[in-house]
Amino acid sequence: MKTIVLASSNQGKLREFNQMLHDFDYEVVPQGQFKVSDVAETGLSFVENALIKARNAAEHTNLPAISDDSGIEIDALDGAPGIYSARFAGEKATDEQNNQLLLDKLKNVAESERTARYHCVIVYMRHAKDAMPIICYGTWEGRIIMEARGQNGFGYDPFFYVPTHHCTAAELTSEIKNELSHRGQALRILRKQLFN
Repeated sequence: MKTIVLASSNQGKLREFNQMLHDFDYEVVPQGQFKVSDVAETGLSFVENALIKARNAAEHTNLPAISDDSGIEIDALDGAPGIYSARFAGEKATDEQNNQLLLDKLKNVAESERTARYHCVIVYMRHAKDAMPIICYGTWEGRIIMEARGQNGFGYDPFFYVPTHHCTAAELTSEIKNELSHRGQALRILRKQLFN
C-alpha cells in the first residue's frame, strides 16, 4: 500500500478518498496523523486554496499529498458561501451553525430560486516542490431545501436536494453519492490521471 497524506482532518472526506482510491493500493491518511496543522486558506479561489493545502501537507510529511477544496455556491446569494463554505458562520463554525446561517439567508427566497451547486477541486502533488500538480474539478447541481433530510452526508448535504434522485445528498448511499457528487467526479478524473 502506498501512502498519500490528505491535507485535512475531515473524517467525511477521508472516508470518501479511501473508498475511491483503495482499489489502487493507495491508503489516504489524514495530515493530523503526522501532527501537521491546518494552513491558512488565503487563496481567492478553490484552486488556490487546494494548492496551498497540498503543498503544506507535502512539505511537512515528505509524502505525496492530496487536497480538496470544495464548497457550495447559492445563486440567490450571489455565489456565497463559495470558498468560505466551511467557515460561513465563522472560523470555528460547526456544520449546524453554517447550515443555520444559510437557512436564515434563504428564508424569503422561493424554492425555485434556491438553485445551488457544489464545486470540488482536488490537487495531487508528488512532493512540495511539484511544479506540475494534478488539478481535477467536479461540480454537482441541486437546490436548497429548508428542512434537513438524511443521515449519510456532512456539511450542507442534508439541505442539498438532488432533483435527479428526488432526495437530499445525505439520503443517498455512499456508492450513489460517489457516482454523482462533485468530489466523486473530481476523484474519477484524478484516478485516470494517476493510473492510466
